[in-house]
Amino acid sequence: MSKISDEDLRTLWAHEWTRADWSRRQSLDFLAKGGLAALLGTTGLSRMAHASTDEVVRLGYLPITDAAALLVAHAKGFFEAEGLKVAKPTPVRSWSALVEGFASGKFNLVHLLKPIPVWMRYNNKFPVKVLAWAHTNGSGIVVGGNTGITDFKDLGGRRIAVPYWYSMHNIVLQIALRQAGLRAVIKNDQPAADETALQILAPPEMPPALAAGKIDGYIVAEPFNALGEVKVNARMLRFTGDIWKNHPCCVVTAHERDTVERPEWTQKLVNAVVKAQIFASKNKAEVAKLISNEGTGAIPLPADIVHKAMIDYGAAYEATGAIQHRGWGNGRIDFQPWPYPSATKLIVKAMGETVVEGDTTFLDGLDPDFVTEDLVDYRFVKAALDREPDWTLDPSVDKASPFVRSEVVKP
Repeated sequence: MSKISDEDLRTLWAHEWTRADWSRRQSLDFLAKGGLAALLGTTGLSRMAHASTDEVVRLGYLPITDAAALLVAHAKGFFEAEGLKVAKPTPVRSWSALVEGFASGKFNLVHLLKPIPVWMRYNNKFPVKVLAWAHTNGSGIVVGGNTGITDFKDLGGRRIAVPYWYSMHNIVLQIALRQAGLRAVIKNDQPAADETALQILAPPEMPPALAAGKIDGYIVAEPFNALGEVKVNARMLRFTGDIWKNHPCCVVTAHERDTVERPEWTQKLVNAVVKAQIFASKNKAEVAKLISNEGTGAIPLPADIVHKAMIDYGAAYEATGAIQHRGWGNGRIDFQPWPYPSATKLIVKAMGETVVEGDTTFLDGLDPDFVTEDLVDYRFVKAALDREPDWTLDPSVDKASPFVRSEVVKP
């Protein structure tokens, strides 16, 4: 593995931020606590959401492997092959910034953590639609190599970072904590022996925080787990895909107005993403190099780290307990776009049991069956999949029943 200097680690990802950008990013933290409604109401962003009326695909993304399908669709020319014009994808450095950019109309195609569109649509009344899944699995929880943590029960009295309150990471982590008899809390002082303190950190800040001993571990998308393992002596405690079999994480998201007023444009967009997912599923090593700093640089890390983040799911992880369900057959990250309704229902139910900051009253009485039909638009992805049968070759798809599944969660 290539090594990254301490200076590189400190400046990685942050080099494009000015001092003012840091202040701006901190001011956006309130979005993660339910402040989007206030932002929309006070700045008029709800009216600006569709300010751009051209048909250029404007893609915003976090530089993580969750965005691989969107990045591949751009890099391989799949959007252009569908007759679409596409701008160069724009990287952002936090989920709050991506949400704001999407809400303001800067982007018309993004990948968002699955709980975020739920929160946007039903807490903030923002017209967002989920078009497809961006990937399955692709995350893990790592702990400091010197912490002595070998099991979720050892997280009692510890501090763990999550990337966003409304994230699959927060949901999956808290499922595992409850199974271990621990309570998730949000507090600055020392958590009790039966508590695990959670805090928000942007993904690039997690490895340095772990190295400095400010946190005991973090749960996040790749490549930050792989980066932590390689650079800061992090230990993979558990892959999230080994807790919730083939769980969704990021979803392909668009403005509802585009699905209504530009259905042909939206169909072409989804066609390109589906092609990219099939390509990514079959060519993970090539994709790792393509999106690393040895390719397009969309993820500014060496190819060997991105390769580990996408492919390394070997027997060594079974020996440590990071993989306990090898029979599930999934990989470190997998790619298939079908948005299984069963997963959406489980996510909505789980959100009601998940500790977050901010007002969560919007979840009271929120019907999972209603959300499954109201939030997700299945038309475009179903049409694309009917044209591309190879999507069922991904290991996360049951070929006997590709459009229906039962959720399996075993912490």
